[in-house]
Amino acid sequence: MHGEYKVPGGKLVVADLEVLDDTVLRAQISGDFFLEPDDALQRINAALAGTPVDLPAAQVAARIKAVLGDGVEMLGFSPEAVAVAVRRALTGATGWHDHPWEFVHDVPRAPALQMALDEVLTEQVGSGERPPTLRVWEWASNAVIIGSFQSLRNEVDLDGAAENDVTVVRRISGGGAMFVEPGNTITYSLYVPESLVSGLSYVDSYAFLDDWVIGALNDLGIAATYQPINDITSPAGKIAGAAQKRFAGGAVLHHVTMAYDMDAAKMLQVLRIGREKLSDKGTKSAAKRVDPLRSQTGLERADVIDRMVASFRGRYGLAAGEISAETVAEAEERVVRKFGTEEWLRQVP
Repeated sequence: MHGEYKVPGGKLVVADLEVLDDTVLRAQISGDFFLEPDDALQRINAALAGTPVDLPAAQVAARIKAVLGDGVEMLGFSPEAVAVAVRRALTGATGWHDHPWEFVHDVPRAPALQMALDEVLTEQVGSGERPPTLRVWEWASNAVIIGSFQSLRNEVDLDGAAENDVTVVRRISGGGAMFVEPGNTITYSLYVPESLVSGLSYVDSYAFLDDWVIGALNDLGIAATYQPINDITSPAGKIAGAAQKRFAGGAVLHHVTMAYDMDAAKMLQVLRIGREKLSDKGTKSAAKRVDPLRSQTGLERADVIDRMVASFRGRYGLAAGEISAETVAEAEERVVRKFGTEEWLRQVP
Protein backbone atom coordinates (compact mmCIF):
# COMPACT_ATOMS: atom_id res chain seq x y z
CA MET A 1 0.00 0.00 0.00
CA HIS A 2 1.27 3.42 -1.00
CA GLY A 3 0.27 6.81 0.36
CA GLU A 4 1.59 10.32 -0.08
CA TYR A 5 1.01 13.54 1.82
CA LYS A 6 2.45 16.94 0.91
CA VAL A 7 2.56 18.96 4.10
CA PRO A 8 1.07 22.41 3.34
CA GLY A 9 4.06 24.73 3.30
CA GLY A 10 6.31 21.77 4.08
CA LYS A 11 7.69 18.59 2.59
CA LEU A 12 6.42 15.41 0.97
CA VAL A 13 5.94 12.35 3.17
CA VAL A 14 5.53 8.92 1.54
CA ALA A 15 4.35 5.74 3.27
CA ASP A 16 4.89 2.31 1.69
CA LEU A 17 3.26 -0.41 3.76
CA GLU A 18 2.99 -4.19 3.75
CA VAL A 19 -0.22 -5.34 5.42
CA LEU A 20 -1.15 -8.80 6.66
CA ASP A 21 -4.30 -9.76 8.57
CA ASP A 22 -5.43 -6.16 9.09
CA THR A 23 -2.06 -5.21 10.58
CA VAL A 24 0.89 -3.28 9.19
CA LEU A 25 3.64 -5.87 8.80
CA ARG A 26 6.38 -3.54 7.53
CA ALA A 27 6.57 0.19 6.88
CA GLN A 28 8.93 2.38 4.92
CA ILE A 29 8.64 6.12 5.34
CA SER A 30 10.44 8.35 2.86
CA GLY A 31 10.30 11.87 1.45
CA ASP A 32 12.17 15.10 0.87
CA PHE A 33 12.02 16.12 4.53
CA PHE A 34 14.96 16.61 6.91
CA LEU A 35 15.44 14.36 9.92
CA GLU A 36 18.16 14.07 12.56
CA PRO A 37 19.64 11.79 13.81
CA ASP A 38 19.77 9.25 10.98
CA ASP A 39 18.46 6.36 13.06
CA ALA A 40 15.22 8.23 13.79
CA LEU A 41 13.79 7.00 10.49
CA GLN A 42 14.37 3.39 11.49
CA ARG A 43 12.62 4.08 14.79
CA ILE A 44 9.63 5.52 12.96
CA ASN A 45 9.42 2.51 10.65
CA ALA A 46 9.70 0.12 13.60
CA ALA A 47 6.97 1.96 15.51
CA LEU A 48 4.57 1.52 12.59
CA ALA A 49 5.04 -2.25 12.42
CA GLY A 50 2.11 -3.90 14.16
CA THR A 51 -0.21 -0.93 13.68
CA PRO A 52 -3.86 -2.02 13.21
CA VAL A 53 -5.14 -0.80 9.85
CA ASP A 54 -8.09 0.97 11.50
CA LEU A 55 -6.00 2.89 14.06
CA PRO A 56 -6.92 6.62 13.96
CA ALA A 57 -4.28 9.07 12.79
CA ALA A 58 -3.90 10.63 16.24
CA GLN A 59 -2.97 7.26 17.73
CA VAL A 60 -0.59 6.51 14.87
CA ALA A 61 1.16 9.81 15.58
CA ALA A 62 1.31 8.92 19.28
CA ARG A 63 3.13 5.66 18.48
CA ILE A 64 5.73 7.61 16.53
CA LYS A 65 6.21 10.23 19.23
CA ALA A 66 6.71 7.52 21.83
CA VAL A 67 9.79 6.11 20.08
CA LEU A 68 11.41 9.39 19.09
CA GLY A 69 11.90 11.02 22.47
CA ASP A 70 14.07 14.10 22.87
CA GLY A 71 16.82 15.27 20.57
CA VAL A 72 15.07 14.47 17.27
CA GLU A 73 14.77 17.23 14.68
CA MET A 74 11.93 16.91 12.14
CA LEU A 75 12.03 19.68 9.53
CA GLY A 76 9.24 20.04 6.99
CA PHE A 77 7.13 17.31 8.54
CA SER A 78 5.93 15.91 11.86
CA PRO A 79 4.63 12.70 13.47
CA GLU A 80 1.14 13.89 12.51
CA ALA A 81 2.21 14.21 8.86
CA VAL A 82 3.59 10.67 8.90
CA ALA A 83 0.31 9.48 10.38
CA VAL A 84 -1.65 11.15 7.59
CA ALA A 85 0.55 9.50 4.95
CA VAL A 86 -0.01 6.14 6.65
CA ARG A 87 -3.78 6.65 6.79
CA ARG A 88 -3.81 7.68 3.13
CA ALA A 89 -1.96 4.50 2.23
CA LEU A 90 -4.33 2.34 4.25
CA THR A 91 -7.46 3.98 2.83
CA GLY A 92 -6.37 3.85 -0.80
CA ALA A 93 -6.14 7.61 -1.21
CA THR A 94 -5.38 9.06 -4.62
CA GLY A 95 -3.06 11.96 -5.42
CA TRP A 96 -3.51 15.04 -7.56
CA HIS A 97 -1.59 13.46 -10.43
CA ASP A 98 -3.80 10.36 -10.42
CA HIS A 99 -6.65 12.31 -12.01
CA PRO A 100 -7.24 14.12 -15.30
CA TRP A 101 -8.29 17.68 -14.45
CA GLU A 102 -10.64 19.92 -16.41
CA PHE A 103 -10.93 23.68 -16.26
CA VAL A 104 -14.02 25.77 -16.84
CA HIS A 105 -14.03 29.58 -16.74
CA ASP A 106 -17.77 30.00 -16.57
CA VAL A 107 -19.96 32.80 -17.93
CA PRO A 108 -21.70 35.23 -15.53
CA ARG A 109 -24.64 33.54 -13.81
CA ALA A 110 -27.26 34.53 -11.24
CA PRO A 111 -26.34 33.74 -7.61
CA ALA A 112 -29.02 31.05 -7.09
CA LEU A 113 -27.93 29.30 -10.29
CA GLN A 114 -24.33 29.33 -9.10
CA MET A 115 -25.43 27.55 -5.91
CA ALA A 116 -27.29 24.93 -7.93
CA LEU A 117 -24.41 24.38 -10.35
CA ASP A 118 -22.07 23.61 -7.46
CA GLU A 119 -24.40 20.83 -6.35
CA VAL A 120 -24.92 19.38 -9.83
CA LEU A 121 -21.25 19.48 -10.84
CA THR A 122 -20.12 17.81 -7.61
CA GLU A 123 -22.64 15.03 -8.11
CA GLN A 124 -21.35 14.54 -11.66
CA VAL A 125 -17.80 14.04 -10.36
CA GLY A 126 -19.08 11.59 -7.76
CA SER A 127 -20.89 9.54 -10.41
CA GLY A 128 -17.93 9.56 -12.80
CA GLU A 129 -19.83 11.58 -15.39
CA ARG A 130 -17.30 14.41 -15.07
CA PRO A 131 -13.58 14.33 -14.22
CA PRO A 132 -12.31 16.39 -11.30
CA THR A 133 -12.84 20.01 -12.25
CA LEU A 134 -11.63 23.50 -11.40
CA ARG A 135 -14.31 26.09 -12.16
CA VAL A 136 -13.79 29.85 -12.00
CA TRP A 137 -17.09 31.67 -11.55
CA GLU A 138 -18.34 34.98 -12.89
CA TRP A 139 -21.16 36.73 -11.02
CA ALA A 140 -24.16 38.30 -12.77
CA SER A 141 -25.02 40.50 -9.77
CA ASN A 142 -23.96 41.57 -6.29
CA ALA A 143 -24.65 38.85 -3.75
CA VAL A 144 -24.40 37.70 -0.19
CA ILE A 145 -23.98 33.96 0.20
CA ILE A 146 -24.74 32.63 3.67
CA GLY A 147 -23.60 29.27 5.00
CA SER A 148 -25.91 26.30 5.16
CA PHE A 149 -26.36 26.58 8.92
CA GLN A 150 -26.39 30.34 9.39
CA SER A 151 -29.39 32.33 10.58
CA LEU A 152 -30.63 34.65 7.84
CA ARG A 153 -31.80 37.39 10.19
CA ASN A 154 -28.63 37.24 12.28
CA GLU A 155 -26.32 37.52 9.29
CA VAL A 156 -28.06 39.76 6.75
CA ASP A 157 -29.73 43.16 6.86
CA LEU A 158 -32.35 42.50 4.19
CA ASP A 159 -33.26 46.19 3.92
CA GLY A 160 -29.61 47.04 3.36
CA ALA A 161 -29.36 44.29 0.78
CA ALA A 162 -32.35 45.65 -1.13
CA GLU A 163 -31.01 49.22 -1.01
CA ASN A 164 -27.67 48.09 -2.44
CA ASP A 165 -29.15 45.73 -5.05
CA VAL A 166 -27.66 42.66 -3.37
CA THR A 167 -29.18 39.22 -3.92
CA VAL A 168 -29.12 36.93 -0.88
CA VAL A 169 -28.73 33.17 -1.35
CA ARG A 170 -27.89 30.18 0.82
CA ARG A 171 -25.24 27.65 -0.21
CA ILE A 172 -25.02 23.94 0.60
CA SER A 173 -21.74 24.20 2.53
CA GLY A 174 -21.21 25.52 6.03
CA GLY A 175 -19.09 28.45 7.12
CA GLY A 176 -19.69 32.18 7.19
CA ALA A 177 -21.36 34.75 4.97
CA MET A 178 -19.55 36.03 1.88
CA PHE A 179 -20.14 39.37 0.17
CA VAL A 180 -19.37 39.48 -3.56
CA GLU A 181 -19.39 42.08 -6.31
CA PRO A 182 -18.91 41.26 -10.01
CA GLY A 183 -15.46 42.29 -11.10
CA ASN A 184 -14.24 42.71 -7.52
CA THR A 185 -14.32 39.08 -6.43
CA ILE A 186 -12.60 35.89 -7.58
CA THR A 187 -14.60 32.75 -6.83
CA TYR A 188 -13.65 29.22 -7.77
CA SER A 189 -14.79 25.69 -7.00
CA LEU A 190 -12.93 22.40 -6.92
CA TYR A 191 -15.05 19.30 -7.55
CA VAL A 192 -12.95 16.33 -6.45
CA PRO A 193 -13.38 12.62 -5.69
CA GLU A 194 -13.44 11.71 -2.02
CA SER A 195 -10.36 9.56 -2.56
CA LEU A 196 -8.26 12.70 -3.01
CA VAL A 197 -8.79 13.69 0.63
CA SER A 198 -9.05 10.16 2.02
CA GLY A 199 -7.08 9.77 5.23
CA LEU A 200 -7.19 13.49 5.96
CA SER A 201 -9.15 15.04 8.79
CA TYR A 202 -11.79 17.57 7.81
CA VAL A 203 -9.52 20.41 8.96
CA ASP A 204 -6.46 19.02 7.19
CA SER A 205 -8.39 18.69 3.94
CA TYR A 206 -8.89 22.46 3.80
CA ALA A 207 -5.15 23.14 3.92
CA PHE A 208 -4.52 20.28 1.47
CA LEU A 209 -6.97 21.57 -1.14
CA ASP A 210 -5.86 25.20 -0.67
CA ASP A 211 -2.12 24.49 -0.93
CA TRP A 212 -1.98 25.11 -4.69
CA VAL A 213 -3.55 28.57 -4.41
CA ILE A 214 -1.24 29.53 -1.54
CA GLY A 215 1.64 28.68 -3.87
CA ALA A 216 0.06 30.65 -6.72
CA LEU A 217 -0.39 33.72 -4.51
CA ASN A 218 3.18 33.44 -3.26
CA ASP A 219 4.35 33.38 -6.88
CA LEU A 220 2.41 36.63 -7.39
CA GLY A 221 4.43 38.23 -4.60
CA ILE A 222 1.75 37.95 -1.91
CA ALA A 223 2.87 36.62 1.46
CA ALA A 224 -0.24 34.45 1.68
CA THR A 225 -0.65 31.88 4.42
CA TYR A 226 -3.30 29.42 5.47
CA GLN A 227 -5.15 30.16 8.71
CA PRO A 228 -7.18 27.23 10.08
CA ILE A 229 -9.82 26.29 9.54
CA ASN A 230 -10.76 27.98 6.30
CA ASP A 231 -9.08 31.36 5.74
CA ILE A 232 -6.30 32.53 3.44
CA THR A 233 -4.61 35.63 4.82
CA SER A 234 -1.75 38.02 4.19
CA PRO A 235 -0.12 40.84 6.12
CA ALA A 236 -2.66 43.17 4.45
CA GLY A 237 -5.57 41.16 5.84
CA LYS A 238 -7.86 38.34 4.92
CA ILE A 239 -7.77 37.38 1.24
CA ALA A 240 -10.21 34.51 1.02
CA GLY A 241 -12.57 32.17 2.80
CA ALA A 242 -13.18 28.54 1.88
CA ALA A 243 -16.05 26.15 2.50
CA GLN A 244 -16.63 22.45 1.86
CA LYS A 245 -19.40 19.94 1.42
CA ARG A 246 -18.96 16.16 1.42
CA PHE A 247 -21.43 14.26 -0.77
CA ALA A 248 -22.73 10.76 -0.08
CA GLY A 249 -21.92 9.86 -3.68
CA GLY A 250 -18.19 10.03 -3.02
CA ALA A 251 -17.29 13.58 -4.05
CA VAL A 252 -16.19 16.75 -2.30
CA LEU A 253 -17.08 20.36 -3.10
CA HIS A 254 -14.43 22.89 -2.07
CA HIS A 255 -15.14 26.48 -3.02
CA VAL A 256 -13.29 29.70 -2.27
CA THR A 257 -14.20 33.39 -2.54
CA MET A 258 -11.29 35.83 -2.77
CA ALA A 259 -11.37 39.61 -2.40
CA TYR A 260 -9.80 41.38 -5.37
CA ASP A 261 -11.22 44.87 -4.64
CA MET A 262 -14.26 45.22 -2.42
CA ASP A 263 -16.29 48.04 -0.87
CA ALA A 264 -16.15 47.40 2.88
CA ALA A 265 -18.66 50.18 3.64
CA LYS A 266 -21.25 48.56 1.39
CA MET A 267 -20.51 45.18 2.93
CA LEU A 268 -21.24 46.59 6.40
CA GLN A 269 -24.60 47.91 5.20
CA VAL A 270 -25.61 44.42 4.13
CA LEU A 271 -23.96 42.08 6.63
CA ARG A 272 -24.73 42.24 10.33
CA ILE A 273 -21.05 42.16 11.21
CA GLY A 274 -19.47 44.28 13.91
CA ARG A 275 -16.59 46.64 13.21
CA GLU A 276 -14.48 44.80 15.76
CA LYS A 277 -14.88 41.55 13.83
CA LEU A 278 -14.10 43.27 10.54
CA SER A 279 -11.01 44.80 12.11
CA ASP A 280 -9.90 41.32 13.19
CA LYS A 281 -9.99 40.32 9.53
CA GLY A 282 -7.58 43.10 8.64
CA THR A 283 -9.81 46.08 7.79
CA LYS A 284 -9.21 49.06 10.09
CA SER A 285 -11.92 51.29 8.73
CA ALA A 286 -15.37 50.55 7.37
CA ALA A 287 -14.75 53.15 4.66
CA LYS A 288 -11.65 51.35 3.39
CA ARG A 289 -11.79 49.07 0.37
CA VAL A 290 -10.73 45.48 0.95
CA ASP A 291 -8.30 45.01 -1.92
CA PRO A 292 -5.46 42.63 -0.97
CA LEU A 293 -5.18 41.07 -4.45
CA ARG A 294 -5.34 44.31 -6.41
CA SER A 295 -3.08 46.36 -4.14
CA GLN A 296 -0.50 43.63 -3.53
CA THR A 297 -0.13 42.44 -7.12
CA GLY A 298 -0.81 45.57 -9.17
CA LEU A 299 -2.45 43.22 -11.70
CA GLU A 300 -5.84 43.33 -13.33
CA ARG A 301 -8.34 40.80 -12.03
CA ALA A 302 -8.19 38.79 -15.27
CA ASP A 303 -4.41 38.60 -15.02
CA VAL A 304 -4.60 37.33 -11.43
CA ILE A 305 -7.01 34.61 -12.53
CA ASP A 306 -4.82 33.63 -15.48
CA ARG A 307 -1.75 33.38 -13.26
CA MET A 308 -3.60 31.30 -10.67
CA VAL A 309 -4.93 28.90 -13.29
CA ALA A 310 -1.49 28.63 -14.89
CA SER A 311 -0.06 27.67 -11.51
CA PHE A 312 -2.63 24.89 -11.10
CA ARG A 313 -1.97 23.70 -14.67
CA GLY A 314 1.76 23.64 -14.05
CA ARG A 315 1.32 21.50 -10.96
CA TYR A 316 -1.35 19.04 -12.02
CA GLY A 317 -2.32 19.62 -15.65
CA LEU A 318 -5.61 21.05 -16.95
CA ALA A 319 -7.67 20.28 -20.02
CA ALA A 320 -10.34 22.61 -21.32
CA GLY A 321 -13.83 21.65 -20.15
CA GLU A 322 -17.34 22.98 -20.47
CA ILE A 323 -20.72 23.00 -18.77
CA SER A 324 -23.28 21.41 -21.04
CA ALA A 325 -26.72 22.81 -21.76
CA GLU A 326 -28.17 19.74 -20.04
CA THR A 327 -26.19 20.49 -16.89
CA VAL A 328 -27.38 24.11 -16.86
CA ALA A 329 -30.97 22.94 -17.38
CA GLU A 330 -30.67 20.58 -14.40
CA ALA A 331 -29.28 23.39 -12.27
CA GLU A 332 -32.06 25.75 -13.35
CA GLU A 333 -34.63 23.15 -12.30
CA ARG A 334 -33.01 22.99 -8.86
CA VAL A 335 -33.21 26.77 -8.58
CA VAL A 336 -36.98 26.50 -9.06
CA ARG A 337 -37.49 23.79 -6.49
CA LYS A 338 -34.71 24.56 -4.02
CA PHE A 339 -32.05 27.27 -4.31
CA GLY A 340 -34.36 30.06 -5.45
CA THR A 341 -37.09 29.39 -2.89
CA GLU A 342 -37.87 31.28 0.29
CA GLU A 343 -38.09 27.95 2.10
CA TRP A 344 -34.44 27.17 1.32
CA LEU A 345 -33.24 30.70 2.04
CA ARG A 346 -35.07 30.83 5.39
CA GLN A 347 -34.50 27.24 6.50
CA VAL A 348 -32.59 28.79 9.41
CA PRO A 349 -34.66 31.98 9.94
